[in-house]
Amino acid sequence: MPRLRLTPVVVLVAFLCVLLLEGYVHGEFAADHRVHPPVAYDRVPAKVLEGGPILDTTHARPHHHQIPAKTVVLTFDDGPDPVWTPKVLAVLEKHGVHATFFVVGQMAARNPGVVRDLVDSGQEIGVHTFSHPDLVYQSKERIDRELAQTQVALAGAAGIRTSLFRPPYSSFADALDNLSWPVVEYLGTKGYITAFNDTDSLDWQRPGVEAIVERATPKSDDHGAVVLLHDSGGDRSQTVAALDVLIPQLKDQGYRFTTVAEALGAESVHHGVTGLERWRGLALVGAVTISDALVPALVVLLVLVGIAMFTRFATMLVLARRHARQRNSPGFTWGPAVTEPVSIIVPAYNERECIANTVLSLAPREHPLEIIVVDDGSTDGTADIVEALGLPSVTVVRQENAGKAAALNTGISWASHQIIVMMDGDTVFEPTTVGELIKPFADARIGAVAGNAKVGNRDTMIGRWQHIEYVMGFNLDRRMYDVLRCMPCIPGAVGAFRRSALRDAGLMSDDTLAEDTDVTMALHRAGWDVVYAEHARAWTEAPGTLSQLWRQRYRWSYGTMQAMWKHRRAVFDRGHSGRFGRVGLPLVAVFQVLMPLFAPLIDIFTLYGLLFQDPLRTALIWCGVLGVQAACAVYAFRLDGEKLRPLWALPLQQLCYRQVMYLVLLQSCLTAVTGGRLYWHKLRRTGEVGVPAGPSSRHKVSA
Repeated sequence: MPRLRLTPVVVLVAFLCVLLLEGYVHGEFAADHRVHPPVAYDRVPAKVLEGGPILDTTHARPHHHQIPAKTVVLTFDDGPDPVWTPKVLAVLEKHGVHATFFVVGQMAARNPGVVRDLVDSGQEIGVHTFSHPDLVYQSKERIDRELAQTQVALAGAAGIRTSLFRPPYSSFADALDNLSWPVVEYLGTKGYITAFNDTDSLDWQRPGVEAIVERATPKSDDHGAVVLLHDSGGDRSQTVAALDVLIPQLKDQGYRFTTVAEALGAESVHHGVTGLERWRGLALVGAVTISDALVPALVVLLVLVGIAMFTRFATMLVLARRHARQRNSPGFTWGPAVTEPVSIIVPAYNERECIANTVLSLAPREHPLEIIVVDDGSTDGTADIVEALGLPSVTVVRQENAGKAAALNTGISWASHQIIVMMDGDTVFEPTTVGELIKPFADARIGAVAGNAKVGNRDTMIGRWQHIEYVMGFNLDRRMYDVLRCMPCIPGAVGAFRRSALRDAGLMSDDTLAEDTDVTMALHRAGWDVVYAEHARAWTEAPGTLSQLWRQRYRWSYGTMQAMWKHRRAVFDRGHSGRFGRVGLPLVAVFQVLMPLFAPLIDIFTLYGLLFQDPLRTALIWCGVLGVQAACAVYAFRLDGEKLRPLWALPLQQLCYRQVMYLVLLQSCLTAVTGGRLYWHKLRRTGEVGVPAGPSSRHKVSA
């Protein structure tokens, strides 16, 4: 079980890491497109400014190198690109030419196969930083990181590291100034030879094939040329076509093509990597590959979640309005008034803090009723507290601890009447609750009625979140399910049943941990209708701490999954059972399992958008989604006659509470998949929910 509790957090963190990695390797995280303007160059050595395009600053005194006459070094920046780099390589191989590719680490990590193809075909690789920033604006720590991360990407992609470097946004060596020269010097201390260019094709402007060929042709026969081209960053079809013209044309003029190292007669700039360095590279490339595969799938899931969310909101609003107009219309009636006596069953296990308030809220009543408190092996004197109240209509039944379902069945066997109301031992009823709850039994088709459960302890943040959830997520849902005739759950806090319907459903079962959901689904399968009585209000004590909330919702989620699985064959049934199976079960699966399970994607992608994309646009989209939820919440609160003040906590609920519910649901899914057995969790109660004095006010009676 401890491992299962940790697993949901690990999964959520893994999703976050995947998105962070995806954003980083796609060049959007902290993207810095600044290019420093020209400044003075008086601190740059004159021989550097007047020298060749290759600078070696690895020694105390810088050395510059010219490319030999009639020699051309074709260099390509900003790749590797999965589309254009292979086409460039195909032209080079066609003409038997080698070139130098200055790769961006992000692109290398995303396209490791292209890097391998370049190395295997004899091309030369240089570093062009990891995220392509102007290094003038970066600290030495950032420069080190840009270099190291690119080398890790190369190690993973092709098993090499390289000592050749070209700064982003660089041009000729004579363009070095007092800001860029210190960067070149620092690169030398790291063992890098810096390669500029002296012939710029300006192919990124896409001026046409002829213009690219003309600009890439060496202007002097005295020296060779380092030609700048690009194999990424956009449509490079003109570059590819120009190469097919340029190479044979220069060959006809006596030029040879080679790499930077070969042109200088130096050893290869490539160095093989093994051991830990190689494994680190493979890990990076593997992680990027996984993220590139997962993120599109997550985007699809996000779209589906969004569609499901807005569909749910629209459906709830339309059907809830229909439900409210129908039930509150002046002419609506269930039928003749229900005057027969009622049996109320209160299962209790260690409820000393709450039980007195619960029982006192039931008496006195104008409606005839009997109250049966089933003490399920309490060890805190719960039964003694009830007996000490001395209420004549209350019967205390003691039994050994056997669980809530068994306690309810014991109460049913003791009940004298045909209408049975069930409530939890931490719940209090309003004076009108029982009367409102049994009104629908005037209709002979109705086998059970779900009441309106309210959070009584809503003064804390966790209480407010649950209050919003109860009003918006539970009661608004119940209106929708009522109209669709597929109510999936009668809350244990407030529900009423026909004895004959319970008998048809097989009474209360301990097959699942959600006996209330289980029996409701069984009632549908037995052909009985289940409806919602919005005015039958009950005030319950919600969990007051995060750990208690976790335990309660873990049991609810797991129990709901068990009940769905138990009644899965309803999908193939006929009549009312089949309607529930083909309408109710899919709605529960989508709205109570799948959608909450993937709802955190909204927040994860919001974080992704704030970090990697347009923060303002992302914030506006998130606020738009929140606005839709707020509108639904306002409508739900209005329908329930609730004050709107607690809705100020709605944004925090979406940011925090939703993640907790996701973790709970994921843990429940893992428990179900692994076949784990989850036992009853007893929550610690405080007894702070008191006896209601009227429909909208409550006062506390001490136990």
